[in-house]
Amino acid sequence: MIQRIQTLYLFLAFLLSIGLVFLFDLWIDIAGQQFSMLALFEKDEITLKLIPILFVVSGVLSLISILLFKNRKNQFVLNRLNILANLIILGVLIYFLLITTELPIENVSSEKGIGTFIPLVVIALLVMANRAIHKDENLVKSVDRLR
Repeated sequence: MIQRIQTLYLFLAFLLSIGLVFLFDLWIDIAGQQFSMLALFEKDEITLKLIPILFVVSGVLSLISILLFKNRKNQFVLNRLNILANLIILGVLIYFLLITTELPIENVSSEKGIGTFIPLVVIALLVMANRAIHKDENLVKSVDRLR
């Protein structure tokens, strides 16, 4: 389990989804209001509360995928679901970045925080983990053919 590279990729995706996202701001709007994960729970809009929930779901899916190291097919499927969850997170974040940006006013826009790019990094890590899982699966199949 630990000696496989996909475990490292999945653990990094877990740390990014659960840990780092709560340390950094997602974005700062025109009024200077910072949007962090804990501040999103205080908002009235349900879609804003959806962002931290999806980040936690993404982290939990990564952790479950690590624990399913013996069943590579289920691990592969869970990673695909996790990629889908991160794409939804990315879509919601882009939507709110565009809403908080005043388009008619030039030189004034919301500032993106590093937390906005975390879903992209997590997606890249999950894709690399899926490639490694696929390589392991092909290796096991080739060894089974030799028997």
